[in-house]
Amino acid sequence: MDLTLRFFANFREAVGQKTLEREYPEDATVGDVLRTLVAEYDLDLYEDGEMREQLSIMKNGKDVVHLDGESTPLDDGDTLAVFPPVAGG
Repeated sequence: MDLTLRFFANFREAVGQKTLEREYPEDATVGDVLRTLVAEYDLDLYEDGEMREQLSIMKNGKDVVHLDGESTPLDDGDTLAVFPPVAGG
């Protein structure tokens, strides 16, 4: 299946571009995609084997925390957006 991956802030800098088009197996989950990104770009997405709580990972505009987290299934044509933690005050 074909996915669009979008990156923001320091993740965009690490990947070197705003958007990637990638092909993944039909049964891929959000976690599968995130692990490939960690391996390829050394993105800081996990802490002690768990997805960092402060991250925002959006599947078609919906935070995967409110879906099935890393187990969220993906479909052909989905967009997965990866936002780093945001601090403000």
